[in-house]
Order: sequence, then C-alpha cells, then structure tokens
Amino acid sequence: MKNSKNPLMKKMLIPIMLLVIVIISLFIYFFYHNSNKKINFGNNLSNKTNQEIEEYILNISSYEADIEVNVESNKNRTKYKIQQNYVSPNIEKQIIQEPSNIQGLQTIYDGTKLTIRNTKLNLNTVYENYPYVTNHYLWLNSFIEDYKSNANHRIYEENNQIVMEVALQTENPYISYKKLFIDKSKSKIDKLIVQDKNKKNLVYILYNEIKINSLKKEEVLAFKLKETYTKQY
Repeated sequence: MKNSKNPLMKKMLIPIMLLVIVIISLFIYFFYHNSNKKINFGNNLSNKTNQEIEEYILNISSYEADIEVNVESNKNRTKYKIQQNYVSPNIEKQIIQEPSNIQGLQTIYDGTKLTIRNTKLNLNTVYENYPYVTNHYLWLNSFIEDYKSNANHRIYEENNQIVMEVALQTENPYISYKKLFIDKSKSKIDKLIVQDKNKKNLVYILYNEIKINSLKKEEVLAFKLKETYTKQY
C-alpha cells in the first residue's frame, strides 16, 4: 500500500513544484520591473544625460520649493527664507518666512493681477494687469523662460554638478547671467545664481527642498480675499 502511493505522490509533486517555480518567477519579474519604475520615476536625475536633464528642467509645469535667498550688494548682504509655489503658465504664490519683520508677507499672482497680503496687518493690495511679475529673478520659471528665449545659453558639468547657464540680453548690468546647478548624485535642483556683467554673484538661491510637477492651479490659489482692499493702477 505504501509503495502504491509513492508514484501518485511523485506525479502530484511535479506540477506543484512547477507551479511554485512559476509563482516565484512572476514575483521576481514584477518586483524587478516595479523597482526599475521607481528608479526612473519622478525627479530622479542620476541616470540621465545632460540633454535629458536640460529637457526635464525646461518642461517643468509646476513646483513648490523652500528656498534660502542671499542678496549681496557693495554695502551689505541680506538673507531671506521663502516658500514658493508655481503652476504654468503664470500662477505664482510666495510667502516670506524670514526675516521676522516681514514674516508672513505673501505675493500671489493669478495670471492677471498681483495681490500683496500682509497677514500681520491684515491688509491686501491688488495690482491689476501686472504681467511682469513672472520675470522676477527669484523664480525658477523665470530662469526657464530666459533660457528658452536667449540663444546664448549652454549646459556643462562643473564640480560634479550639471550647470545650465544663460547670458541675458538686457540693459541692466546687474542681471547679466543666470546659472542653475543640478546635483545628479542627490537627484535634485541645488541652487540658482544671478550674476552681474563681471560674473560677480548678486543673488544666491539655495533650494532646501523642491517638488517638481506636484501642484495644480487651484492649490496655489486656495485663499480668500476680504472685500476691503486697496487697488493700484
């Protein structure tokens, strides 16, 4: 009786073993496939070429960032901590976190008007038809537009970073060059520098944290203005 069961058991073990092998193989395949997706997804820049990184930066549609801004002059140096939100083509919101005397100051551009809000004084000022705010040098999207619109730009490597540089065609000698630094090892945008005609740093922006293509227009403009405000034309 014992011997009669052995052939039957052997016949049953073979398909069971084959099934187990198939299941393990499928598990390994999906795990490897999904792992590769995670590596190539989002803001990971470590495995991209310079041209791919350039294309990635130029096609940013939105971002939210915590930045440190150092503004240098002949007399002094001023430091700010700022939170920025941007959605293409022209939705912007900026909140000052430091220094303390202007903490909470907000500037919001909804595509047609600029609103300056002071949360401490509970005052709002609305500027109608203000299209020039998107050209402000503190914004990453401003750099992107300058890079696209000026033929004199280049991308190169320097000190283990990718640098996108643009020479501006402007009459302002204090804003002549912009340089965006991308750290491939950290897979993130690192800093943005604005230089004068002698390539002296005037504005140094450090990106402590930045999330790319993570926002919608409604999220940036999620605020309510009070009925009382002052209009400037």
